[in-house]
Amino acid sequence: MKGFVIGISGGIDSAVTSTIAAKTGLPLFCLEMPIHQNKTQVDRGLKHITWLKENFNNVSSVKLELTPVFDGFIAQLPKTEEHNELALVNTRARLRMTTLYYFAQANNALVVGTGNKVEDFGIGFFTKYGDGGVDISPIADLLKTEVYALGKELGVNKDILTADPTDGLWGDDKTDEEQIGATYPELEWAMTFSADAKNLSAREKEVLNIYTKLNKANQHKMQEIPVCTIPKNLK
Repeated sequence: MKGFVIGISGGIDSAVTSTIAAKTGLPLFCLEMPIHQNKTQVDRGLKHITWLKENFNNVSSVKLELTPVFDGFIAQLPKTEEHNELALVNTRARLRMTTLYYFAQANNALVVGTGNKVEDFGIGFFTKYGDGGVDISPIADLLKTEVYALGKELGVNKDILTADPTDGLWGDDKTDEEQIGATYPELEWAMTFSADAKNLSAREKEVLNIYTKLNKANQHKMQEIPVCTIPKNLK
């Protein structure tokens, strides 16, 4: 494979990951793929891509408006059923994954994942076969706070470093904290907690419950796909 393809969201994870990829010196193709996107998010992403191009000569990019594709999909859904909002949110992520893999195959490149350790292995905060569909994951062993620290070291734009984390998949621009019910530092604490829960404060118990519930519910994203192994005597 000759290089990398990455989706740029305007958030810290994609900013740090794309900068790391750019520093390899190999060709990096950045995709901006808005779907009814908040203009602030799009502008942050485009500003970061401009910064990458100014600092690395191996970076190229394209902005691909996927809103018509998404709207076209919705238009084909049965008129008799109520649209499931969460299913449509995940559809956005899967449309972007499909787009990334088109450009990856066309350019003989790898799709770079932008998930961090809390999202990928803590609470499963990603779309199965959406932003979870990648070839390599450079920051998946970094906690969110560590991603921010690395972003500062790499010189990522301040507006990205100070923006509230969001997956950008909801029409009302929900932040990650609003969706999850806990901050990333709280979740990082919960990931490593092993003491007696009886001595915790009410908020700590709430966070631990949020983490435990999400970790259990999303194991299907983090574990290998179950395979039906046929006994040799039945083959």
